[in-house]
Amino acid sequence: MSTYNGYTNYETWRVNLEIFDGMDPKDWGFNISDSYDLGQCLKEYASDLIEQGSAEGLARDYALAFLDAVNYREIAEHMISDYAEEEEGAI
Repeated sequence: MSTYNGYTNYETWRVNLEIFDGMDPKDWGFNISDSYDLGQCLKEYASDLIEQGSAEGLARDYALAFLDAVNYREIAEHMISDYAEEEEGAI
C-alpha cells in the first residue's frame, strides 16, 4: 500500500487539504476525542458539497467515487491531534 504526504492515499491528503484544512474538530459538535463519529460527519459533509454543488452526471459520479477512497477517520484523527497540540500550546 502506498502513502501520500503522510496520509493513506492521495485522495485522503487532497480532501483534507482542499476541504478540511484549518477546521477545528469542536466546530462539528462532537466529542473531540471520537475520531469515528467525527470521520462520519466529515464524510457526509464532503459528499453533500459535491451533491449540492454539481449537476447529476459523469463528473459528479467521478467526484463521488474519488470521495469513496478517502479515509475520513484518518482526517478526523489528524484534526483531533492538531487541536490537542494547539490547546496544549495555548496553556
